[in-house]
Amino acid sequence: MTRPIILLAAVALATPATAQVRTVPYWASIAASEAMMRTGPDRSYPAFWVYKRRDLPLRVIQIEGAWRRVQEQDGTKGWMLASLLSVRRTGVVIGTTRAIRAAPDEASKLLWQAEPGVVARITKCETGWCRVQIGARVGYILQAGLWGTEAGEKIG
Repeated sequence: MTRPIILLAAVALATPATAQVRTVPYWASIAASEAMMRTGPDRSYPAFWVYKRRDLPLRVIQIEGAWRRVQEQDGTKGWMLASLLSVRRTGVVIGTTRAIRAAPDEASKLLWQAEPGVVARITKCETGWCRVQIGARVGYILQAGLWGTEAGEKIG
């Protein structure tokens, strides 16, 4: 009886660490309602930025134990605990006001427009378009109008 319990415990403990092993660089988003960016990979390093915007996309550029070195849209780099990050794909509208359309096509019906800085959850990207959810609304935006994906990257 002891052997199955030990095996089950070992599997349970190994799963979270395995789930966080990813090849850098990769995209993540802020999962917490408040997340501190620090100057180094430990709580003893000072925080120089506090984020209060869940779903903000970040580019993970380095892994150090439970810490991730991340880059923000403006180029700011710092360290965050992995537990503050999510694998949920999100993007920030960049440049100018962007059209959100009913289908992935310039000729498709315009549903609404999104201002620069609006954060969207990305559910799919292909052929230069991303299906996004902004609040309760869903539509398609040109992939080039989002920060949070690689050019031509397929998602979903």
